[in-house]
Amino acid sequence: MRRLITALAILLVVIVAGMSALVLLVNPNDFRAYMVQQVEQRSGYHLALDGNLRWHVWPQLSILAGRMSLTAPGAQQPLINAENMRLDVDLLPLLSHQLSVRQVMLKNAVIRMTPESEAQRPLDAPVGPSDSSPPEPVSGWKFDIGNLQVADSLLIWQQAGGEQINFRDINLELSQSDRKLAHVDLTTRVSRDQRELQLALNGDMNVAQYPQQLSGNITRMSWQLKGADLPPQGLQGEGTLLAEWLNESQQFALKNLALTVNDSQLQGTISGKLSDIPAINIDLHSAKIDVDALTGNDSAEQGNKSAASQAQLSGRAPVIAEPADRNSANSPLNTSTAQLKLQVDALRWRGMDFNQVTLNGSNDRGLINIADLSGKSASGDFSLPGTINLRSVQTKVAFQPVIHNIELAPLLTAFELPETVSGKLSLDGSLRGSGLSVEDFKHNWRGSAELSMENARLAGLNFQQMVQRAVERSSDQVRGSESDANYTEVQQLKGSVQLDNGSMALVNLQGRSALLDLAGKGVIDLDNKQCDITFDIKVISGWQGDNALVQTLTNTAVPLRLYGSWDGLQYSLPVDQLLRKRIQDEAKSRINDWIQRNPDNKNTNDVKKLMQ
Repeated sequence: MRRLITALAILLVVIVAGMSALVLLVNPNDFRAYMVQQVEQRSGYHLALDGNLRWHVWPQLSILAGRMSLTAPGAQQPLINAENMRLDVDLLPLLSHQLSVRQVMLKNAVIRMTPESEAQRPLDAPVGPSDSSPPEPVSGWKFDIGNLQVADSLLIWQQAGGEQINFRDINLELSQSDRKLAHVDLTTRVSRDQRELQLALNGDMNVAQYPQQLSGNITRMSWQLKGADLPPQGLQGEGTLLAEWLNESQQFALKNLALTVNDSQLQGTISGKLSDIPAINIDLHSAKIDVDALTGNDSAEQGNKSAASQAQLSGRAPVIAEPADRNSANSPLNTSTAQLKLQVDALRWRGMDFNQVTLNGSNDRGLINIADLSGKSASGDFSLPGTINLRSVQTKVAFQPVIHNIELAPLLTAFELPETVSGKLSLDGSLRGSGLSVEDFKHNWRGSAELSMENARLAGLNFQQMVQRAVERSSDQVRGSESDANYTEVQQLKGSVQLDNGSMALVNLQGRSALLDLAGKGVIDLDNKQCDITFDIKVISGWQGDNALVQTLTNTAVPLRLYGSWDGLQYSLPVDQLLRKRIQDEAKSRINDWIQRNPDNKNTNDVKKLMQ
């Protein structure tokens, strides 16, 4: 055992001595010109190294460099600037004074992918004949280093004429095999518009046929987005996908796409062709999409707060979607075409739960056609086909909503209207206007619809009790039934609605229940949150007392006017006028009977004059 330890010690001393001698005998600066030459021959890029190169022995043999830069031919700015560079080299080739680099490590680098860092054609370059074809570009994957590490660095990305995006705190590890199979690990963050995106991914790339074809497999991707106009917990999720790019046809495909964002999921494929007018095909399926969680609209708060307070929290919440830029002419959809198919098993939108939601649509350079937007909710269903025109400054919309047996109360809350009416709504209409937000719906939409409701309930007002109490105060000959209910129920309610830039007219309302019949019309001012509605109410049940008066009241429509602010409704119920008129009509009827029975009476003419 002692001999073994002695042998190992001697071997270690020999290795250390050999490496020390190698470091003393081989000057790393001798490789400076070689490295610059090799980089330029293989890629055309110019490598600049500032300061002296020096050895670093432990834990691996490396060459340390100070500032370095890598510049494309004719570029105005370097592609890469780095404060420090480390080259991990193989030991044995150094014995023959050859350099073999196993790994390149850059720290505190600035990577520019901008128009200024791209290769440029020299001004004095020869120009070929006009009928000749341009030379074929150099092909192939030019990066042939086995391993690359980039730490604590910055990537500046900008397209021609576009805005600059900075990817900070980049940590990248890239390794590749002789068969041009590369593995990538990347973490970074992006801050923009008071929001921060943190991104981490790892995957594999096949670059054997680059640039004609490039394919990759992202095995793990995670992100977190926090900041302004986002939910307090932010948006976070994970994803996997297969990607493919065909350079000649400018086609791409994202296959086996699986993404999660908070509690929402998406699976499917996205493919397309990039050209002057990009064409994109999207085919996705989701087991669940919670729009409330993605937009920060807490459904629990939505159900507990009044419409007024909810308007303060989410006044800009979208009806379908709302562009960040109010000038829709600047939308990127105006310069592209797309086909979309989306199936959602469960969808939550502004406190409402839907299932089996289907969206089939297309975009033709800003003209969006929604051929099918349909789904189910409990025992009801809806369909919302329409068009969205983004080609003008203001977004123009037109929809043809068809609703069957959808609960009305949560729908009113979704549109920030008072939740005073409940029941199952059916509707068939046509709407058009400008904008897609709730505020736009209240101010800039027009249209009409035929509606009907089953088991409608008006909270806070008992029409039967209001009429009967008013009659009891004006007459002691009848009385109504006792009821503590503070609502009005109508089994069947039909009518039509006309919307005109914030003014909603209710036309020809007709309703019936076991206790009353009603007819009504009026106007609701969505902007000023006021209404003026008149109901003609016949209380057909619950009367007790004088039979003649009960019969008269049963057949008489009592006008009930509701007017004023939503938060403080007022009403008028002129029952005493009706009773006074009823007494007058009864008196006239009895006098006419007396006149007919006594035509020859000397007082007949006087009575007739009195009645005139």
